Amino acid sequence: MRQIVSTPDAPSSPLYSQAVKAGGLVYVSGLVGLDVTTGSMAGPTIGDQTRQALANCRTVLQAADAAWEDIVEVGVLLTDPADFAGMNEEYATWFSASPPTRYVAKLGVELPGVLVSIRMTAFVG
Repeated sequence: MRQIVSTPDAPSSPLYSQAVKAGGLVYVSGLVGLDVTTGSMAGPTIGDQTRQALANCRTVLQAADAAWEDIVEVGVLLTDPADFAGMNEEYATWFSASPPTRYVAKLGVELPGVLVSIRMTAFVG
């Protein structure tokens, strides 16, 4: 059974679900560093946007009754691969012990002001 997860506290679009729960897994869509309270990107730096994108993912996971510790995979897409070190610096503060698997690739579309998009998969049993 497939369950759509949504919350007004994270970026959304009519073109995708924020997350889908299916078979004990929660698939979180790629979310950017948009602060929904202001409607603007969280800041101009890769650290600002990585922090907000991860916070947005956490918010969606919580709406799906999943915990941060349930994350098994993270996918990171960077607009500019030169931002890898800056993204890693912020990312490491969120996953200090027993991090999930991860991949990092170049974001293939141009989105004004967007430096990073992060997606996740969590296992909730």
